[in-house]
Amino acid sequence: MSEKLWYLKRCTLFEQLSEEQLHDIESTSRARSFPRKSPIYLPVDEGNSVFLLAAGRVKICHLTSEGKQSILAFIDPGELFGELALLDDGPREEYAEAVDTSTVVLISGETMQRVMAARPDLSLGITKMIGLRRRRIEQRLKNLLFLSNRERLTHLLLELAEQYGQATPDGVRLGIQLSHQDLANVIGSTRETVTVVLGEMQQERLLSIGRRKIVITGLDRLAASVQRSLPRLPGDPAIPRQPAARPM
Repeated sequence: MSEKLWYLKRCTLFEQLSEEQLHDIESTSRARSFPRKSPIYLPVDEGNSVFLLAAGRVKICHLTSEGKQSILAFIDPGELFGELALLDDGPREEYAEAVDTSTVVLISGETMQRVMAARPDLSLGITKMIGLRRRRIEQRLKNLLFLSNRERLTHLLLELAEQYGQATPDGVRLGIQLSHQDLANVIGSTRETVTVVLGEMQQERLLSIGRRKIVITGLDRLAASVQRSLPRLPGDPAIPRQPAARPM
């Protein structure tokens, strides 16, 4: 089995595809590695392909009119991104950057559209994925308009706990390394403000903070402060697990 085919089979959206359809996608795709902090695609690049993250982590960003970075989403192994190319082959509006050294499979948009036409279940899955990501972005926009910096940061921490939380004896450790600037870029704030709010939360024993490490020590109190239910951690059977890393 080729490396590309192995990666494709680990994508949840492709689980129900036939061997012939998987080989069709593989035949027009190519794998490429990107160093940490390098761009995968840029605004105004042609949107003629979709990407599958095989290893590493990627962030999807937008540049504001003032030249500031706004982080729209984080992509984990086994997930597709750049998916709007399947709906519109015009220039891209956002850009993708490797957070860590990452391996990406570039898939022809034309091939994906052909397979989607033959498999309505794949089309439905991709439509749901697009809808979920847009809903998260819209929610963050509402938070930006109506909530305080602390409330926005609290909602983000709870969202990260649900996506990346790891239960430990000390609390819920976030299994993603983010700087204060990264957190600020997600919630539309400043690094200085995020640093102050995190310090307040640590003094209130809601968090324990190390170098790019956050442990939520008061998850129930943090959720109650914004009237949210407790997030389900990735270990919960109701939450699908990410594909395991490929054995070496």
